[in-house]
Amino acid sequence: MAIEGSKEEAAAGRIRLGMVGGGRGAFIGAVHRIASRIDDQYELVAGALSAEPEKAKASAADIGIAPDRSYGSFAEMAKAEAARSDGIEAVAIVTPNHMHAPAAKAFLEAGIHVICDKPLTTTVAEAEELVSLVKKSGKVFAVTHNYTGYPMIRQARAMVEAGELGEIRLVQAEYPQDWLTEKAEASGSKQAEWRTDPKRSGAGGCIGDIGTHAYNLACFVSGLELDQLLAQLTTFVPGRLLDDDVQILLRWKGGARGMIWASQVAVGNENGLKLRVYGTKGGLEWTQADPNYLWFTKFGEPKQLLTRGGAGAWPEAARVTRVPGGHPEGYLEGFANIYTEAARAIVAARSGKAVDADVIFPTVEDGLKGMRFIDAAVKSSEGGNVWTKA
Repeated sequence: MAIEGSKEEAAAGRIRLGMVGGGRGAFIGAVHRIASRIDDQYELVAGALSAEPEKAKASAADIGIAPDRSYGSFAEMAKAEAARSDGIEAVAIVTPNHMHAPAAKAFLEAGIHVICDKPLTTTVAEAEELVSLVKKSGKVFAVTHNYTGYPMIRQARAMVEAGELGEIRLVQAEYPQDWLTEKAEASGSKQAEWRTDPKRSGAGGCIGDIGTHAYNLACFVSGLELDQLLAQLTTFVPGRLLDDDVQILLRWKGGARGMIWASQVAVGNENGLKLRVYGTKGGLEWTQADPNYLWFTKFGEPKQLLTRGGAGAWPEAARVTRVPGGHPEGYLEGFANIYTEAARAIVAARSGKAVDADVIFPTVEDGLKGMRFIDAAVKSSEGGNVWTKA
């Protein structure tokens, strides 16, 4: 399949990867490690896997990182790896949000490419600083908004760009979950503890954790830029410090309208990410729970079900497809597509070559847009649910 790397990429050897965070008990660290290995583009050789030294060492031993390349802090790791002839070329940052900016800054200043989990930072100012650092360093910086890696999302984007929907009028995204319906942060859930803590998560709870995914996907597929929003952020669970439900109206530049709903207290929902885009000529619908299919309707005609790997698949989808239709590809493969796209950019950087035009991954600028979205939504909600410039 087209997702495979070129002979030149293979000859250059796997990218030496480090990881910050992702030790024992962490969910997303394992996801990043799996995604990095699916297309055989990376080799994990170093890590600062926990802020607790003993846990960091044990976690490194669990996944085969040599003891002398298991570090007690990201700062120590950045300095030591930059000094090695076989040091890491890229680092994956999979910590709670408040550590993204300082870790990314340390590795960029050490001349190391960065792959960072979302949201980019906890403040707009931090995100703006990272954008400046990336421009100054010339390093690759990818943000793992992994849903942009799904083949049928790539097709949806291509169809919008080709004018299949006409002029875009409406863009709606939703991402309901139910895992925080009760106060899980008070019962020992590590994942809930930091996500509901303003010191570690930032000013947004649900909006930063999953609302940013819905917003990023809406922007990625529609190609639109946000002008204003009106947000209502609600905390339903008593004693919780951050929002657990998000309802937002959107005004896109150019006149299109939209809505985003994200919730972590919507009982009966797991990871119910959905996207709908409607234009003057047609509409698209996609759901993450059934990601190998894309509904497309031309105005006045029956709905068409387009299948990943099927007769209606466009080249943009085929390029990031691994197996024939009927063999499902999903979350991990979509995540892997982001890692592999970033790998192609890193390999190009090794020799100073330009990155192929078809390589797409969320960048530090996309991360900044996400932070501005969070900031505007919090201000809108706190200001009495008023229209706010994004």
